[in-house]
Order: sequence, then structure tokens, then C-alpha cells
Amino acid sequence: MADAGGEPDHLAGERATAHFDVDAMKVAWAGSQHAVEVADRMARLVASDPVFRKDTRTMLSRKELFKDTLKKAAHAWKRIVELRLTEEEANLLRLYVDQPGYVDLHWGMFVPAIKGQGTEEQQKKWLPMAYKFQIIGCYAQTELGHGSNVQGLETTATFDPSTDEFVMHSPTLTSSKWWPGGLGKASTHAVVYARLITEGKDYGIHGFIVQLRSLDDHSPLPGVTLGDIGGKFGSGAYNSMDNGVLRFDHVRIPRDQMLMRLSQVTREGKYVHSDVPKQLLYGTMVYVRQTIVADASKALSRAVCIAVRYSAIRKQFGSQAGGPETQVINYKTQQSRLFPLLASAYAYRFVGQWLKWLYTDVTQKLEAKDYSTLPEAHACTAGLKSVTTSATADAIEECRKLCGGHGYLNSSGLPELFAVYVPACTYEGDNVVLLLQVARFLMKTVSQVATGNQPVGTVAYMGNIQHLMQCKSAVSTAEDWLNPAAVKEVFEARALRMAVNCAQNISKAPSQEEGFSELSPDLLEAAVAHVQLIIVTKFIEKMQEDIPGPGVKEQLQKLCSIYALHLLHKHLGDFLSTGCVTARQGALANEQLGKLYAQVRPNAVALVDAFDYTDHYLGSVLGRYDGDVYPALYEEAWKDPLNETVVPDGYQEHLRPLLKQQLKLSRL
Repeated sequence: MADAGGEPDHLAGERATAHFDVDAMKVAWAGSQHAVEVADRMARLVASDPVFRKDTRTMLSRKELFKDTLKKAAHAWKRIVELRLTEEEANLLRLYVDQPGYVDLHWGMFVPAIKGQGTEEQQKKWLPMAYKFQIIGCYAQTELGHGSNVQGLETTATFDPSTDEFVMHSPTLTSSKWWPGGLGKASTHAVVYARLITEGKDYGIHGFIVQLRSLDDHSPLPGVTLGDIGGKFGSGAYNSMDNGVLRFDHVRIPRDQMLMRLSQVTREGKYVHSDVPKQLLYGTMVYVRQTIVADASKALSRAVCIAVRYSAIRKQFGSQAGGPETQVINYKTQQSRLFPLLASAYAYRFVGQWLKWLYTDVTQKLEAKDYSTLPEAHACTAGLKSVTTSATADAIEECRKLCGGHGYLNSSGLPELFAVYVPACTYEGDNVVLLLQVARFLMKTVSQVATGNQPVGTVAYMGNIQHLMQCKSAVSTAEDWLNPAAVKEVFEARALRMAVNCAQNISKAPSQEEGFSELSPDLLEAAVAHVQLIIVTKFIEKMQEDIPGPGVKEQLQKLCSIYALHLLHKHLGDFLSTGCVTARQGALANEQLGKLYAQVRPNAVALVDAFDYTDHYLGSVLGRYDGDVYPALYEEAWKDPLNETVVPDGYQEHLRPLLKQQLKLSRL
């Protein structure tokens, strides 16, 4: 989507070669015509507002950047209220503002924590204030000494029955809360996770609503020490977020500020479980992870959009008799690196759409007190969070390299996109830790299958164990790899055989835990194979739907084949060592990949146009809709503060004495 302006379209020729209806592809990407229209309206609203300008963001000091973030957040809220935007519209407006800030954690973690873990009375008290921004909240779980190991948190909440209060305390340096976004400077309140101690007994980790700052002058309350943890990776990027440190020195809060939906402490100090099952927390977890997978498709598609458009504009080598040089996108090496990333963007988008359905399904089952599918939903979402975020982080960096030297410029948008995105690999669960959780679930499922239990959901394929442990691929030509059933079978066989192999090796160990620890690298690979199968399967299932628009389904089928066959090529060792394919069949898959790249090539620019991103949201001179890259690069360079003076500051003190040979040398 082009921002307002009448520049000539340098990519018009590329767009003219598309073999499909771009507007129909936008609907397939967004999920509905309504979603396309709402996104378009909010994107243009942000792009046309000078307050949301972001082209100088990487040149601001940390203080200037944070103040700019506060300004944009306040202005966004003002527009949301003035225009009476719906929740859907408000979320999209904040997305297109594209600047990490305290509001992300307020809406994304603080509010859901109260909704998921607070009683009806607590929700009635706190949520109206949060919805109106009368309070600003964050989510204080991670500590200096513990992140993934939540059970190891050290902050304490000790109940004092004499005053009917909890005493919040940070007993060690490592118990300091460390990393919560919005905590450093903006938040007035936090959901704090601490060890609940009553009647001398430690009942483990529970959530508490704690006020941190005065609502009159924003100063920290007595006993509360807090601040920002310092600059982070990149220029601009996530440095707009005030990730904080927090310590308590015997801070007292009322008993009713413990989140009490799942358990309570009585006035007398008795710890009581409520009738509400703990499994309800799964709903919030699935929602958060679904959001993270959706964010992966957004970040990856932005990077791919920039790389595809620039690759079509950039020309290098290949000139014949003084004729034009070759477009970089026409080199097979560029296509083999770039087009699998384009396919991955669509794959993650569609698996993200499926996760929205899964969240609805899990919520309905929880309400019906059906908890049978929860372990599978937990493993599925944990694995998808891990695989999509790791792959997206790597892909953004690959897109930077695909743009050559100019990709390293801040004005390309790629360095900042990378720096903003990479924390996703560690927040909401370290990716390796999550994959090990998936592996534990797979080992349990393998053992259940052996006793005759039928697995459900994304592990249902394991019920076909007799066939999948023995089957041989029937592929005999390159075109056979375009058959979704043939592709799905080898991915199922690979995932199952890797899992069974791990289970067999663990059974030989002195103990199950010892075996799990010793085989953890193999278990990680088995977990990745399972998750990649999920993504391939959901892409194939999407292709079985009725997808309207001339040529749309055909292009998506090509991308589906590229995604699956590139994974097969990349992980060929797995498929060969488990006997799923032969070396000849692996070579045929690679041959078919080359043909698919050639077929996607005329459609590449139109396929990224279907993401429907404004130039403002992309934030890249290389990824401009009109392709007018070089004048934009030149113009952007002169905006740098270093170019405010022709002769640099420091010339008289340092450069001139050196050039004039007038450096004062000390005598030794």
C-alpha cells in the first residue's frame, strides 16, 4: 500500500506480471474483507498523522526516544477516544504506531492477568481503571536471578493476620524484579508474582496487584525502589520501552490485592483453593502465544516485503553489450534464499489464524469443564511460539544480508526491525526450554500410543504408528512432490520416527530423567520436526478451503510446496537417517524447488503487496512501494545529525592539530 503521494511507480512492471488478483490475496492474508478494510483505515490514519512520524527515531537519545514514546502513546489514546474506535481498531492503530512502549504490557499482560486470575469483585474494581488509563499496569514476574524457572522466584508475600495485609519483600539482590516492560518509568501498578507465605508455610508463586507509584506526582511509594535497567541492543528499537528493576522493602498491601480466582487466603490466614480449576490459566496462555505467532508473521512479512522489493529494483552484473544489468531477484542464489522466507511468512500467517480458532476451542472446552485436550494445546502453542520466533529472527537477519550493504543502514528499516524482534526468542518462555516441554509431551504421547491410547489434535498422526514406522515414500518424479498427501506423509513419518527413536534411547538410560537430560539435543530436534509438521499440515489444510480470486489459490499452493520442500531440503539428514526418503527423492525435491522459484518469480512483488503495508509502517527506504530507492537513500543520509555542520564538532580540538602536525606530545 502506497502512502499519499504521486511519485512514479518504479515497480509497475513487476506488478504487471502477477498471475493472480492482488486484492483477493489481501483478503486471504487478512482473513476477511472486513479485516482488510479496517487495517487499511487504521494504517492510513497513523501514516497521515505527523505525531506518529518515526523516520528520525534511530537518531534520538534514549531520553528523547522515551519522551517521544510517551507522546505517541498519549496521542494514540486521544485519537482512540475521539474517534470512538472499537477494540479491533484500537489494537490495529497501536500496531501501526510501531513503537514499543508501556501500553504493550498494560493491554497485553496486566489486563489479561487480572481478567484471568482475578475474582469478579477484583475485576470490577481494577479493570475499569485500567480500561480508562486511570492506572497503568505492568507484569512483574521475571527476576534478576530467575526467568524461565518461575518456581525459583525469590520475592516473598508474607501474610500478616494482625493487620490483614501481605508484606511484599525482596530478600536478596537476585530477587529484584528485572525486565518488566513499562515498569522502569511509566507504570503506577504491577501484577507482581511472589512466594505466598502464610502460617509459616510457603505455598509457591501467586500474583498480587501492587501500587508502585503515587497517583498524584508519580513518585515511588515508600519501600519501593524502581528504575530502568538501561540501554538495550540496537538504535531506537526496543529502547523506547522502559524495562525496569523493582525492589520491595517490607511493602504492605491489603489482603484483597492477592489475585484470588484460583486460591485465597482467609482473614485468619488459612490458604484455601477455590472451586475454579487451575486449568483455566491455559486459556490466557494460548491467547498470549497465539498473539506471538501472529506477531512473527507480521515481522517476517515486513522484512520479506523490503527484501523482495529492493531485490527487484537493485541491479548488479550481467550487462551484455552495454545493456542493463541483471535484477538481483533474477539470480537463483537470491531466489533460493528469499522465496522460502516469503513462503514462511504466509505459512506463519495461516498457522496463526488457526491458533485463533484453537483459542476459541480451548475457551469453550474450559467453560464446559473438558480438560482433555489441554496438554496437547499447551505443547502445540509452546512449540509454535519457539519455532516461529527463532525462524523469524534468523529470517530478518537473512533479509538484511539479501539487501547487501544498504541493508545495514538504519534507513533500510531492517536493523531496527531485527533489534525490536529478537527479544521474542526469550520472552514468554525461552525457546529451548519450550521445545523441551514439547519433547516431554511427545515422549508421554509415544508411551500412551504403545498402550493403545488414541492421541488427539496435532499428535493424532501418532495413532497411525504402524504405517508411519514402516512406510516408504512413493515419490518417483520431481512433480510427485507437488502432491500434498506425499509431502504430509514423509513429514509425519520423520516426526514420529524421531520421537520414537528418542523414547527408545531414553528407556535404555539408568533413569528417565537421566536419559532425558543426556538426549536433550536429540529431543530438541524431534520437537522441531513435530512443530514443522504442524505448520506444513495447517498450510495444506488451508489449501483445501475455498479461496476466492483468480489465481490466488494456485499461488498459495506454490508457496505451500516451497515451504515444505525447503524444510525437507534443509533437514534432509533427518529424512534420510529415519528412512523416510531416499537420496534420489531428496534430489528430486530440490529439483522441484528450483522450478517453483521460477514460477513464483513473476509474482513476487505482488505477493508482498498483498501484505498491504504502508510505507510508514514498513519504515524502509529500500522497501518503498514506488521503488524509488536511490533518491530516498540520498535524502535520508542528510537528515543525520552528523550532517548538521559541514565541519565536524571536534575539528579544532582534534583533527586540525593532527593535520597540522601540532599535536602536543608528552615527554617520557
